[in-house]
Parts: sequence; C-alpha cells; structure tokens
Amino acid sequence: MSSQNVDSVPKPSQVQKSGVRTVFEYTGIPPSWFDKRPKLPSRNWLIFLSVTTSIVAYYAYDRRECRRIRADYSSRVEHLAKEPLGTTDLPRKVTVYGAKWPGDEDHDKSLRFFRKYVKPILVAAAVDYEMISGRRSGDLANRITDEIKTRRRVDAGLEPSSQSPILLPNQPTLEQKRKRELEGGIVLVGRHTLKEFMSGLKRGWTESMDRVDREDLLAQELASDGRFDEPEEPVVDPEVVDGEPLPTRSRLLPSQNTVVFSPFQMSSSSPSKSIQPTSNIPAHLDTPPSTIPTLPTLLLVPFTNHIGFSQVPNMLWGFFNERHKVRAGSEAAYSLIMSRMRPFAAPHTTVATSDIQESQSGGHQGGDLDFDLPAESYYVGAYTPSETEKARKTYYDALPAKLATARALARGTRAPTKEENSHPPPTEVELRAERLKKEMRWRGDEAGWDIVKPGQPVQWDERFADALQVFDEPQADDA
Repeated sequence: MSSQNVDSVPKPSQVQKSGVRTVFEYTGIPPSWFDKRPKLPSRNWLIFLSVTTSIVAYYAYDRRECRRIRADYSSRVEHLAKEPLGTTDLPRKVTVYGAKWPGDEDHDKSLRFFRKYVKPILVAAAVDYEMISGRRSGDLANRITDEIKTRRRVDAGLEPSSQSPILLPNQPTLEQKRKRELEGGIVLVGRHTLKEFMSGLKRGWTESMDRVDREDLLAQELASDGRFDEPEEPVVDPEVVDGEPLPTRSRLLPSQNTVVFSPFQMSSSSPSKSIQPTSNIPAHLDTPPSTIPTLPTLLLVPFTNHIGFSQVPNMLWGFFNERHKVRAGSEAAYSLIMSRMRPFAAPHTTVATSDIQESQSGGHQGGDLDFDLPAESYYVGAYTPSETEKARKTYYDALPAKLATARALARGTRAPTKEENSHPPPTEVELRAERLKKEMRWRGDEAGWDIVKPGQPVQWDERFADALQVFDEPQADDA
C-alpha cells in the first residue's frame, strides 16, 4: 500500500510544463531561474531604493514645476508679442548689466542667470534686450562712467550726436533714441552689479566730462617711477691706478656748471607721482549739473553665486530647488513687461566718504540701496588685496634680473646662452608692456574690490532721487 502511494507522487521531471517555460528552457536560460519565487529585498537594498527613488522623484517634481511656472508667466504676456507694430516702430528694448562676481573666474555667471531665468519671459513678450558684462570687477563702472560723460559732451555741444558721417532718412534722432531707452529700462543682475552701476553713475555725473585714457595716464606714471632707470656706475679714481699716466680726477669729472648729455639720463626722472589729467573744457561747461535728467527705469534682479567648497550644501540645495530661481526670474521679467513703476526708495541717510568705515560694520543704508544685501555674505574673502601685493612684490623682485639680461643681449655685452637662443628672453620694450598690463590689472582689481566689497556702501547722490525709478511687482488687476 505504501509503495503504491510513493509511486503515485509525480517526480519533478514528470511535472507538466507550460509551453512558454519549455520555449525559454530551449533558449539556454537555466531552469533554476524558473523555480525561484519573488521575495522582499534586504534591508540595505530597501534603504538604497527608498533614498534613490525619493531623490529622483524630488528632482522630477522640481523640473516639472519649473516648466509649469515658466509656461504660466509666458501665457500671461504672449498676447503682447502678437500686437502689430507700425512700419517705423521698433520693439521694446532693455539693457542688461551683469558684473563679474567677486572671486569667480567666470565673469559671465550673472548674464547666464539672466538668460536662463529671465530671458524666456521677455522673449515670450517680444521684448528685445542687449547684454553688457564686465570681464573684471570695476569694468562695468568704468563703462557707465564713460557713457554718461559722452552724453554730457553731446548735450554741451562738444561732439556730434552721431558718429556716422552720412545721415540716413530713416535714422532715428537723438530724442527718439533716448525716448526708446526710457521706454525700455535697465536690468541689474545682483547686488554687485548695482554697486558698480551706481558707482559709475555718480562718477559720470560728478567728474569732469573730459575723456580720460586710463592706460595712457598709467603709462606716464609708471615711466616716472624709476623702475627702468639705468643703475649708476661708480666713479673710478685714476690716482689708484699705478704705472699709467692717466689724467687727474679734476679732468675726468665735469665742473658743477658744465652740462653733460648722456642718453642714459633721459629715462631717469623724479619719483613716481600721480599724474592728473588736464581738462581742455571751459569751466562753465564742465560744471556738474544741478539736476539729472530722468534715467531708464531699473529692474533689480536678485542673484547669488555659490562658489567654494564651504558652499557645496547651498549648491546642492539650489540644484534641487530650481523652481525658486525660475519663479524669481519670471516675476522680475513680468514686472518689467507690465511697466508698473515706483520712485527709487532713497536711503535714510546719505553716507559720506568719512563715514565709510563706520558703515562697513552693518552695510545698511535703507531704501533700495539695501537690495539683496544678504548676498554679500557669500563673497567675503573672495578677493584679498594681500594677494595682489604678493604678486606685485614677486614680479618686481624678478624684474631687475630680466631687465639686465634684456639690456645685455641688446647691447651685445655678452653672448646669448643655448637656452636663450631656443627661448629668447623678453626685450626691454616687451618688459615695459608687460608691466603696464600687469599694473592695469592689479589696480583695476583693487579699485573694483573697493566698490563691491562687503560693507562698502552703495554710491548715492541726492540728485538721483528724482531721476531714478524702479519696476514694481504688478497688482492682481494688472495681469
């Protein structure tokens, strides 16, 4: 009886297989794979899958929100792009300024922020734009200063309003150009850009409007500091030379009233002095105006650039929260497009030059000058003047040896070495040009850092209160 029951139990080889399993077995898949039953992953696998799924889901949610926000604001303004223009009309155009972030070698970060978060909404509304950036700190301030001085010269009649010698029939007049600038506006990306813009604005409307070639002034100053002067050769006393009938010392040395020409004395001069440019403009025309004409409305766009190992957590947070940047950029562009303006909020008190050190502790001035003030805490120590002084000292310590080599080879007092034949050392002219280039960069970095460094107040003039306006956030009924 028991033997019959054992025989009745089907063996594994006698179990009826499905057609699909039979087909897959003939493909070479091991049979043990079909006998496995699903089970829950281990604890470590569950942790890994949970964390990975959460990160991917949060990233997907953030990017979907970015597309939704951008599409929402684009739909609000796209009807403006469909409005027809006249045959002589031009689209609205804004000027975008983006200064170099202190401590970042990439000078285009500010404008890259504009192109990614603000520009899509302007394009949806058919608003044209022109982007202007500074490669180094202070370049933007110098550019704005020169532009304002040029405008003052044109208004004073010292130069023509148009550089083109031929006036075309459809060429806009100066009044039409300025009207279009007022209708457009100015976009300032970041607090550091605001500081450079206001510094250039104040210098342009306060300083002399005579053109200043900064490189030429610096070249004149460097030429008189004695760095390239010939070293004085010691006077040899002929009386100590025995056995030779040499003349006496009185015959070798000229008298006090005798003037002797020497080509080596041409380069020597007095110690370095700051050379001030001379103005050829009459004083009654070169006086700063008491009032400033209305300037294009400003759009202040907050921007913070995180660089450095210590700010890696902020970088990670920003990578997974792009929607906040998209919303801020879209709201800024929407306020510019809707053209709802308000007066520029003047500071509570005007900061004088003597009070700069006192204001550096907090940096608060009040009004719109405190725009995006927390961003300054992210570039503390981004530039240190001691690094420039160290680089300057290293360069000038090595300069005499380079200069001696260049002069020796130029005058033929010694033959060049094998290494100098393969790689010729710089000539004296090249050393002068190299020094001018380095000093221009060093002094420009120092001047730019003095403008944007943390705690440094934003430049302000009481005349700006009636000339500046700011784009304000539109109300619900304006949408």
